Order: sequence, then structure tokens, then C-alpha cells
Amino acid sequence: MSDILEGVDTYSRPSFSLKNRLKRLVWGIVYAVFYRPTPRPMNGWRVFLLRFFGAKIGAGSTVKSSIRVWAPWNLEMGDYSALGEGVNVYSMAKITIGNKVTVSQGSHLCAGTHDYTSKNFQLYAEPITIGNDAWVCTECFVGPGVTIGEGAVIGARGVATKDMPAWTVCAGNPCKPIKPRVMRDE
Repeated sequence: MSDILEGVDTYSRPSFSLKNRLKRLVWGIVYAVFYRPTPRPMNGWRVFLLRFFGAKIGAGSTVKSSIRVWAPWNLEMGDYSALGEGVNVYSMAKITIGNKVTVSQGSHLCAGTHDYTSKNFQLYAEPITIGNDAWVCTECFVGPGVTIGEGAVIGARGVATKDMPAWTVCAGNPCKPIKPRVMRDE
């Protein structure tokens, strides 16, 4: 590929197609005018708008009005999951959230980054997967290509840049497994 691009100004080439950029422009307008100003009880309307733009959102899931979704068509949520206040869904690649998952307030799901070894600092994206029954606590960061295992808990302000194991409590920067998550009978 470098032969093809030799002599071409790769710094000025857009990372996304014109169609993608136009879709995001339209979504940005709809978000600002019809999504963001909605009151708390209008979850159904917000889910409708996200689905209209291609998101797959399961039954009983909740999305707050203050979340930010970069590309709704790259968001998939299972049943009874929730995106809390101020969650940033930077969905440059597919972000898949399982059933009964909570992503708490202020968290950042970031599916895009730059290749810092590239001369032109090339942008690239990798999918994020969050397994069923997981909890991403307040103000966490989940990076590109990361899988959060089923039932895992990512402790508040955790920074997950690598896969986290299922049914494990993980915390820290960088996020590391701390102990098993054992569910008690109630």
C-alpha cells in the first residue's frame, strides 16, 4: 500500500467515507434537536431515534439523554441494559453490549485510536464487546478492541486497554483482575 500512496498527501485524506461523514452530520443535527433535549421519561423516543439511525437496542434497555453516540449504526445493546448519564459511545467500530449490562455515568467506550507508529498517525478502529451481566462502573474507559467478559465488573475510573476476564472484579489504571465476582443467593 505504501507504493500506492507514495507522493500522495496522506495527511489530508479523510479517514471515513463521504457517506459516513454525511450520516454523522445528519445524526448530529437530529441528536442536538430531537434527542439531547428530551426529558428523563422519554426513553422510548430516544431508543426510537437510535434505532432509526441503525442501532440495535433490545427490549427494556435505557439510554439517557446526555449520552453521546458517534455512530448509532455501530451500537448494539441487548435486553435490559443501560447507558448512564454522560456516557460517551465513540463507536467508530462496532460496540456490542450484552443483556443486563450497566455502563455507569461518565464512562467512555472508545472504539477508535491512532497508530502512533505511523508517520501520518493513521486513525483506526477496533470493536468493543461487553458481555452479559457486566458492570462498567462510573467514569471508566474501555479502549479499542477490548472485550469485557460476561459478569465482569470494571471498578470506578478503571482503564481497560486489554480484555478483562468473565466473572471477575477488575480495577485500576491499567485495569487488572482483582478477585472473582461471586454472586450470592437472595
